[in-house]
Amino acid sequence: MTARSTGFMGSNDSATPERTEAAHGPAARRAASTRRVVPGFGLTLGYTMLYLSLIVLIPLSATFIRSLGAGWGHFWAVVTAVRVVASLRLSFGAALLAAAVNAAFGLVIAWVLVRYTFPFKRLIDAMVDLPFALPTAVAGIALTALYAPNGWLGGLLTPLGIQVAFTPLGVVVALIFIGLPFVVRTLQPVLEELDKDVEQAAATLGASEWQTFSRVILPALWPALLTGFALAFARAVGEYGSVIFIAGNMPMKSEIAPLLIITKLEQYDYAGATAIAVVMLVLSFALMLGINALQSWTLTRNGGA
Repeated sequence: MTARSTGFMGSNDSATPERTEAAHGPAARRAASTRRVVPGFGLTLGYTMLYLSLIVLIPLSATFIRSLGAGWGHFWAVVTAVRVVASLRLSFGAALLAAAVNAAFGLVIAWVLVRYTFPFKRLIDAMVDLPFALPTAVAGIALTALYAPNGWLGGLLTPLGIQVAFTPLGVVVALIFIGLPFVVRTLQPVLEELDKDVEQAAATLGASEWQTFSRVILPALWPALLTGFALAFARAVGEYGSVIFIAGNMPMKSEIAPLLIITKLEQYDYAGATAIAVVMLVLSFALMLGINALQSWTLTRNGGA
């Protein structure tokens, strides 16, 4: 009985490596690699294209078609009108300026929130998301009341010859307010994962604080900084609710392109409204494509280095 048991045990022990090899061999590994959690490429690609077509491609195609409904001559006359050109210049110029300001100061805010501990840190961190939750119209009314000539800050700036409300500067201030969270929230995870040992190694090798920041920290943050800049710009270029109150909406001075689109819709000039929308779409896409190309070049350059 003991011999049989021993032989039986021995046969099991000798078969264990073969079973293990069968379970973990090349065929099993190939089967495991082909196993997917989500459906196959064909199904997911089809769903992706269908969803993008319904949500993005078809509405944009309809915009292009409707903008040419009155003919190419009408389209060109609308988009080259002096008032339209002025509003486009203000919308894109203010959006680029606001995104640049947010990129600079958003980096500082994200650095402070990640690298330092101070009282009420959680409260300040939560306040960064306030423009996300606050209705844009409420933000516009609040900023107008604050920066108007009789407001708390406007009353201090007006005697100095600085007028914010009802000027292009007010548009920039409103766009900075709504775009700041995009930069901060994009940079925070990257800063949290940034290894401090690299900074200490640079200091050990004799690098100054500026050299450490410009040659060690900034290259690692540059792709995320460009992403935050692009998101802030994309959010600002089409902003309407927080701008119309503080801008004053004076033609040729503080009138933004989205307001001009609304004006033409109220006048039942749908072809004119969609023509301005198409120009904004093309310009925004070109700028975003350039930013993405710069980001890709930066990643390739840093990866190659």
